[in-house]
Amino acid sequence: MKNIDNPSEKIIIALDGMDKNKVFNLLEKIPEITWVKVGLELFVSEGPDILSKLRNKGKKIFLDLKFHDIPTTVARACFAASQTGAEFISLHTCSGIKALQMANEAAHEGAAKVNLKPPTLLGITILTSWTRESFSNDLLIDQSIDHRVAHLARIASKSGLGGCVCSPKEVQFLREVYPETFELVTPGIRSLGSDINDQSRVSDAAEALKMGASKLVIGRAITQSNDPAYMFKSFCDKIVF
Repeated sequence: MKNIDNPSEKIIIALDGMDKNKVFNLLEKIPEITWVKVGLELFVSEGPDILSKLRNKGKKIFLDLKFHDIPTTVARACFAASQTGAEFISLHTCSGIKALQMANEAAHEGAAKVNLKPPTLLGITILTSWTRESFSNDLLIDQSIDHRVAHLARIASKSGLGGCVCSPKEVQFLREVYPETFELVTPGIRSLGSDINDQSRVSDAAEALKMGASKLVIGRAITQSNDPAYMFKSFCDKIVF
């Protein structure tokens, strides 16, 4: 793996479970944060204005709303989302190739309309909360998670998306197939020995990057720490090789 000159570029801070006051308090404490993830909780509670406020602070945004609907609706959502200035936007790959292709085209059109660089669309594969047992019992899918993730990543790539979201457990075999220009963004990052909460397929930060992850999504391990700045620096130190 190449040397990482700016480890903060590799870490996306998940702002889940926070209101805007807590968000900006965190950013004051850790000005080195480059990337933030705005998910459903924060977006629904604070509205789209939170995105412009974060951009005004100079932050890069992963808008993680996981769009999943019929092709026209997904495309229109991505058209609108692309005008927020978010660098990454997520949508479920199981929406299908037609939806993903339409969404990618719409995102480019939307960004061009407001003279912004088009966002990178990331296809959600299998959420990190799923286990092999729950995958089979709840969804009646008689297929390993690895095989399903590989299939959904192919759909994302074939549709022209710029990458996908997967757990650290799938990064290595995906990176063997896809070049570094195809973003592999991995949630489920924990410090060794820490509580995994409601996620199942997790990994240490350094291990995930060694296996080929492009960026790491880290939330509670930092945001709910007694010393978030120390924890952020600790993660940055761990991923410098």
